[in-house]
Amino acid sequence: MKVYDKKYERISTISIFLLIPLSGLATDIFLPSFPEMQEMLLTDSKGIQMTLSCFLVSYGISLLAAGSLVDSFGRYKLVLASLLLFSLSSFAIAIVHNIYLIYAMRVLQGITTAFIVVGKRAFLVDIYKGKKLQHYTSLLTIIWSMAPISAPFIGGYLQKGFGWTSSFYFLGFYALVMLFVEWFFSGEAFTGFTAFKRKSLVSTYKTVLKAPDFSTGLVILGLTYGMVMVFAMSAPFLVENHFHFSPVVTGYCALLSGVGIMSGGILGRSLSTYPFLRKLFFGVAMEIVIALLMFGTGKFVSNIYVFAGFVYLLHLFNGFLYNVYFTYCLTRFPEYAGVTNGLTSGASYLVTSVASYAVVSVLHIQNQPGMALSYVILSLCILALLFFLRNIVKKRSLSGKKVIS
Repeated sequence: MKVYDKKYERISTISIFLLIPLSGLATDIFLPSFPEMQEMLLTDSKGIQMTLSCFLVSYGISLLAAGSLVDSFGRYKLVLASLLLFSLSSFAIAIVHNIYLIYAMRVLQGITTAFIVVGKRAFLVDIYKGKKLQHYTSLLTIIWSMAPISAPFIGGYLQKGFGWTSSFYFLGFYALVMLFVEWFFSGEAFTGFTAFKRKSLVSTYKTVLKAPDFSTGLVILGLTYGMVMVFAMSAPFLVENHFHFSPVVTGYCALLSGVGIMSGGILGRSLSTYPFLRKLFFGVAMEIVIALLMFGTGKFVSNIYVFAGFVYLLHLFNGFLYNVYFTYCLTRFPEYAGVTNGLTSGASYLVTSVASYAVVSVLHIQNQPGMALSYVILSLCILALLFFLRNIVKKRSLSGKKVIS
């Protein structure tokens, strides 16, 4: 097995920054191509939206186990194999043009992306320590958030210039180039291999999931990001079929959505000293108010600019809620950092995939009021969970037990 050489530290670090955003690229780059894919693959909107759900479900499930597996079998070989399979699956989608093969390849991409992302995060911890690790970890969060912002923007131009297959050719070549970079300049830096112990892992999962603030948070995170995914699944059809704009405009709307999420994350960090539950109630209340205004306005004024403005505001508070609870969940059990990391990402993605696909399947979103209604429904679900959590906090505090730390 090839061992990591410290003389390639700089290019190995750049490689991490280029691979971590792969999950965002894989979900968002082909969003502007949804309408053409529907036409070319002879399916309906739900059939195309399923390609996103397939990825999210497999990605979420794989994240639950990936951390333990990269600790048991190493990072390097798993990342290389995953990059190769991801590249081949992208080319298969672009060449074969069969909706059922696309579903299968998207499941494979979800699995491989989970191992790539988890493997490279772990690799960063392997090669850096102390303040340098903290510095690069903070940069990693910023780099990751850039993918959902830039991917649809890139995808819009690819769609306009070359058609729907171009996004998958892009993903295939991207992964192939990164495979060669990893092959030549990376290596195995991990030395503390541990046996994969199922019983101890199950025991840890039970301990973490029994905490109501943590388990409720996973659902809240999933529903919060589910709103973003509902937008991602529906926006291409709204922008291109309802408002009659090009795929490039879909990319711009997604860009604005991403800026809103990032702005909300910054807002969440700036209010880090405020009471936890109060911040959450504030965020979801603002979402409900804005969504109701979006619904009412859509009956009288419905154009791309009003629609995009409401999306920005809603996703700002999405980002706020997500940042507040995501940070809380990651730090809730410091003694089980690996498990909580995998659960927070993986389980919430599963909730996201189920909730988003259920909403778009039931509502058949075709206009601004329909989109607003989806936000109202998901926000009310979050509000109900927050009331449930607050009641638990009150009961535990009366008995001397602490829930919210």
